[in-house]
Amino acid sequence: QVQLVESGGGLVQAGGSLRLSCAASGSIFSAMGWYRQGPGKQRELVATITRGGSTNYADSVKGRFTISRDNAKNTVYLQMNSLKPEDTAVYYCNVRALHGMDYWGKGTLVTVSS
Repeated sequence: QVQLVESGGGLVQAGGSLRLSCAASGSIFSAMGWYRQGPGKQRELVATITRGGSTNYADSVKGRFTISRDNAKNTVYLQMNSLKPEDTAVYYCNVRALHGMDYWGKGTLVTVSS
């Protein structure tokens, strides 16, 4: 059974930094990533990373956010720097198992105050 444990959300002032973590268990995962859903908005991609380390970022976070993963620990990280109020959202971890099924975390709230 796949389980995802997210951590690292919280309240931060604009310009600050936060680091999100998502520890996955129960399978081997190809792609891992983060999505977010802001108030009144649809869920959107933030960043993804393949098992080999190839990354993809939303234009809105390029240069500010860095995604990384530790395959030995089945953990994906999102380092968020220069945070803006518009980054306020619930951030969801997403992983894809080798058999192709996607799994979602419960979400962690990031609030950026101006």
